[in-house]
Amino acid sequence: MKWLSRFTVIGKTVYRYGLTDLLAGQPKAAWLRRLPCAAEARETPLPVRLRLALESLGPIFVKLGQVLSTRPDLLPPEYALELAKLQDKVPPFDADLSRRQIEQSLGKPVHELFAAFETEPVASASIAQVHRARLHSGEAVAVKVLRPNLTPVIEQDLALMRVGAWLLERLLPDGKRLKPRAVVAEFDKYLHDELDLLREAANASQLGRNFQNSDMLIVPKVFYDYCSRDVLTMEWMDGTPIADIDTLRAKGIDLPTLAVYGVEIFFTQVFRQGFFHADMHPGNILVADDGRYIALDFGIVGSLTDYDKRYLAINFLAFFNRDYHRVATAHIESGWVPPDTRAEELESAVRAVCEPFFNKPLAEISFGLVLMRLFETSRRFNVEIQPQLVLLQKTLLNIEGLGRQLDPNLDLWATAKPFLMKWMDEQVGPKALWRNLKQEAPDWAEILPSLPRKLNMLVDETRQQEMRDAYIHLVKTQQRQNLWLGVIALALVLIVLFK
Repeated sequence: MKWLSRFTVIGKTVYRYGLTDLLAGQPKAAWLRRLPCAAEARETPLPVRLRLALESLGPIFVKLGQVLSTRPDLLPPEYALELAKLQDKVPPFDADLSRRQIEQSLGKPVHELFAAFETEPVASASIAQVHRARLHSGEAVAVKVLRPNLTPVIEQDLALMRVGAWLLERLLPDGKRLKPRAVVAEFDKYLHDELDLLREAANASQLGRNFQNSDMLIVPKVFYDYCSRDVLTMEWMDGTPIADIDTLRAKGIDLPTLAVYGVEIFFTQVFRQGFFHADMHPGNILVADDGRYIALDFGIVGSLTDYDKRYLAINFLAFFNRDYHRVATAHIESGWVPPDTRAEELESAVRAVCEPFFNKPLAEISFGLVLMRLFETSRRFNVEIQPQLVLLQKTLLNIEGLGRQLDPNLDLWATAKPFLMKWMDEQVGPKALWRNLKQEAPDWAEILPSLPRKLNMLVDETRQQEMRDAYIHLVKTQQRQNLWLGVIALALVLIVLFK
């Protein structure tokens, strides 16, 4: 009974780090105060204890912590910031296991698939590790291989997480709003998406098409003949890690231009394409010698509807115009706050959150922190933040951090405002109307010739319905009259009989 053994490990971890303190203040969980914990545990701040506990429980719980760190609408800021420190780094698994996984998945021996295959992995994480190789055609490639026998381990930990989420929902007064079971379900989907490397290959291909011949971004080519659910083979990319500022300077890379490129790439993905790389931390970004970004690891992407994009543009523009009433009404119009929410009350809360930002120059204002603060405010108003917007906020924070590391004087607003204004004009101006008419032209061409006939049919159907309704009314009236006639006849018979 492996699950029982794992449950015991989790119980010991809760005791060791005193994690019952997370619930001890809740009325339904007052009994937890009486549970013992390691004496030294309470000397460490609770957010730090939670991070250490997740690290000790292994890679699946580390990933859960990373997901939670991007949910400021669910966690207090001190917990989100602490969990953001979690690193998904684990020792590599044996190269022979990698070879067997590749051969079993692709159906051929490694030496037939690759002219050269380096047994020492160049990177290792909880889900997979990466080997450098060379195809028989001479192209250098990166081969990503899933850890073998990972699914049973994941399913076991997810089952225990579901039990924990069920308990939290009942012990916390705010449990229903926080929806811990929904969070675990979202995490379940996130993990299983990462377990399908063909999905990652498709994400890379889509992003590559979006930035084909771009002067700002390079996306590696995918070799689908060497891909499966367990193996992903992509073009090998040489470049300088984005965090290695000294080397970038030594190579003569224009850092301020690179910083601006990062902002433009982000807003292009979000507002033009509605499809964005959602894991843009420094470990996933290289810089080519020609000054372009190189994107790596496409396991996590986000997508936005036109409605999402409009909501974001309105909020950003309203924020920088200090139009907090528009921010509040945008939240209400989106349907993410209860319909009975008073706009004035939400406006006041948004003002209290946002106004302190304007004590700084615009160049120092963080878009990502603005979104984070708005999400935190949402906890008061039972706002349900959409997962794609949480991914976007996390990505925006990464982009800002990178941009200001490259150029401390980067003014994101100067770069972003023209982009947002142009996008809004394209969406609601005459150009948008003309574009939509052109897009709908084939449908109108089909509908217009048959419109008179369809209107006539509609009128006929309406008339038929009116006739049916009239007939039913007549029948019911006749039935009532028959009933009364029967009653009267029965009364007359009784009078005659007993006269």
